Amino acid sequence: MVRIQLPRKAEDIIEKIQAAGYEAYAVGGCIRDSILGKEPDDWDITTSAKPEEVKMLFDRTIDTGIQHGTVTIMIGKEGFEITTYRIDGKYEDSRHPKDVTFTSNLKEDLRRRDFTINAMAYNSKDGLIDLYEGVQDMKQGLIRCVGDAEERFTEDALRMMRAVRFSAQLGYAIEENTKKAIRKLAPTIQNISAERIRTELVKLMTSAHPDFFRIAYETGITAQVFPEFDICMETEQNNPHHCYSVGEHILHTLSYVENDKVLRLAMLFHDIGKPRTLTIDEEGITHNHGHAAVGEELTVRILKRLKFDNDTIDKVKKLVRYHDRKIETNAKSIRRAVSDIGEDIFPLLFSVKYADIMAQSEYQRDEKLSELETLKSIYGRIIEEKNCLSLKDLAVTGGDLIAAGMKPGREIGTALHKLLEAVLEEPEHNQKEYLLSLLQL
Repeated sequence: MVRIQLPRKAEDIIEKIQAAGYEAYAVGGCIRDSILGKEPDDWDITTSAKPEEVKMLFDRTIDTGIQHGTVTIMIGKEGFEITTYRIDGKYEDSRHPKDVTFTSNLKEDLRRRDFTINAMAYNSKDGLIDLYEGVQDMKQGLIRCVGDAEERFTEDALRMMRAVRFSAQLGYAIEENTKKAIRKLAPTIQNISAERIRTELVKLMTSAHPDFFRIAYETGITAQVFPEFDICMETEQNNPHHCYSVGEHILHTLSYVENDKVLRLAMLFHDIGKPRTLTIDEEGITHNHGHAAVGEELTVRILKRLKFDNDTIDKVKKLVRYHDRKIETNAKSIRRAVSDIGEDIFPLLFSVKYADIMAQSEYQRDEKLSELETLKSIYGRIIEEKNCLSLKDLAVTGGDLIAAGMKPGREIGTALHKLLEAVLEEPEHNQKEYLLSLLQL
């Protein structure tokens, strides 16, 4: 028998609703996570009580989704969503039901949910309610729709991406009928907003198995929301440095980089420009000269299409632009690279370059990794010695130049950059008197 330790506050809410003569259970993802031994982010509760009946039982409530039966109960600073058992009406936009009908039947409420692993309920009195064999699917490592898969995905097309995302988060396979329904209905995901697709993409990318993004390709989802990736999967690389197609190389890099949104997105996009820059030489070897610059443009276009914020776009595009930059293993070259790329972005390149190398062929891999370690070591010394790497670290400012007799204007910026160039060459020259002497003011 499955036993779940509900938080005291959630237990109190359930008991209070039950004492008033209604049913109440913790439901959905919190039950799934508890069975998996994970700490749930939040505890949702479902009840036979109508929203107005719930509101009468508690002092502090918020009408967060009253038209769909959801009331949030505030206990201290913590909120608990309480939703009345419901039957969804007809879906008209592949996302939302036109209306909902409240019901007193828990089975009807669980039947409308997306996957069996999310359709379980629990309270301390009745124990686990698992009408659709969610525990069995968890034991088998399966993502399976509740009831008819086509019906579930027709109701809400975003569930197709959620299936892939849960698969990646949990390391589960998608049950065959569920996968078949995704392949058939994938075009309907066009009805879903870019913001919701973005949210699922980020959750997938920052999951334990980001390479499961392959399933989104295999089921036709990427053809609808990210067709540029499909072209990468179809672009072969006949080059001694590579052993996979462009797309497969991208998927392999995802597993070699830390679980960080910006880094995972950078790997997803780092070679997106390769299909458009493909050339084949006389010996049949493929090349992709200039793919980083083309990739940067595509990255910005795609991330904007998916409504990503400007900060994320800026960081990812820079990593795409510079991921293939050749940096000589000497302090001068590294200082110049840090100055060009940016002090916030440059350290991230080590992770990007490592993942890129590990997802290539074994040809010269040891040499590439050794060179990368040397770069990291020299960079570490540069930081330790507090070398000047940008204008903010320069020993002189625009104010100093004006005080020394230079007229305000564009020449100030030009002069400062000239001095920065000198200091990048010889960091010990970052002294105010010496730098002013270079300008002969």
